Amino acid sequence: MTPPDRSYVPAAGHGWALPFYDPLTRLLGVDAARRALVEQAALRPAQRVLDIGCGTGRLIVLVAHLHPDVEVVGLDPDPKALARARRKVERAGVSVQLDRGFADALPYAPASFDRVFSSFMLHHLEPTQKVAALREVRRVLEPGGALHLLDFGGAGPGPRGVLARMLHGGERLRDNFGGRIPVLMTQAGLADAREIGHRAMLFRQIAYYRATA
Repeated sequence: MTPPDRSYVPAAGHGWALPFYDPLTRLLGVDAARRALVEQAALRPAQRVLDIGCGTGRLIVLVAHLHPDVEVVGLDPDPKALARARRKVERAGVSVQLDRGFADALPYAPASFDRVFSSFMLHHLEPTQKVAALREVRRVLEPGGALHLLDFGGAGPGPRGVLARMLHGGERLRDNFGGRIPVLMTQAGLADAREIGHRAMLFRQIAYYRATA
């Protein structure tokens, strides 16, 4: 089913910047950060995994490469990003299902995934969309399944001024700091929501989170 046309923030912030997204994220160390997120999830054979906001597919290809016995699904609203992801999947020779859709209206049955990943996606959403997306994650997770989330954030105060505007707007980014992400997870019905760790990435702090269904 084709999702309805809606506005969304592309992976690179602007559609014209998409060709530069992969080189820039490699330069910033995002690949290493995503690998740590995958390791955090402790995937097991025959599990079903969803990456919401999969963008150009770097995380899903990594998961499929490291865990060929895991079923991998990637979802993104941007058809141009999905086209790049498909080419990447084909070049890597891995098996991945790619779907177009939105995080707050996941086109999947309840309790259909063991793990859900979110990598640098949450800050793309409007404040009112974040809890809705996390509720959808709770719905599609099997009992005992887990959400593993990586984004700009942490317990400290967020960036201000020019940096906040660069990161897709200070309003969207505000909920990522001050310990707000575990609060949003809990409001969405997820359990044991907590920050697992954080690290510096050039001038930006990133944080890892986990919550269970």
